[in-house]
Amino acid sequence: MTVADQPFTPDDRHEVAVSEEEAAASQLEADLARLSQTESERDEYLDTLRRVQAEFENYRKRVIKEQTALVDRATSGLVEQLLPVLDSFELALKNLDSAGSDEIESVRKGLELVYAELLGVLEKAGLSRIEAEGKPFDPNVHEAVMQEGGDGEPVVTDVLRTGYTLKGRVLRPAMVKVTR
Repeated sequence: MTVADQPFTPDDRHEVAVSEEEAAASQLEADLARLSQTESERDEYLDTLRRVQAEFENYRKRVIKEQTALVDRATSGLVEQLLPVLDSFELALKNLDSAGSDEIESVRKGLELVYAELLGVLEKAGLSRIEAEGKPFDPNVHEAVMQEGGDGEPVVTDVLRTGYTLKGRVLRPAMVKVTR
């Protein structure tokens, strides 16, 4: 008689049941270990995702800031190139004050219109004049090229060349005469 032909005894059945329970417990332990490993991987992926999102947000903010700065520098260059034109208009208007004919008056009005239009365009780009005459001298916005003696704090008495700021940043200081 072979082993396969022999009938199971109660002890044999018990051994098979214990063996199946051990196999199920072993399988459960393996499943729990895989679940734990999967949870750990999930947590790592979630941390990585959060870091990547934060890095991307910082990158996005930095790029926006750099682009804004680039646009401001480009605008600054254009406005700075237009300042001599503005200066020429101011000089022409000052020189017309000494003449008195009717032709000069019509030229003056034309120049004033062009000057106002140019100044309006530049102001829309963020340009503003530095008001200096009668103000206390401020080396951050004034460039003193002449000085008269006196007592007290220095005060701007004459503006030789208008100064400008672009979006709050000094583009060109006002060239002034100072009296103490």
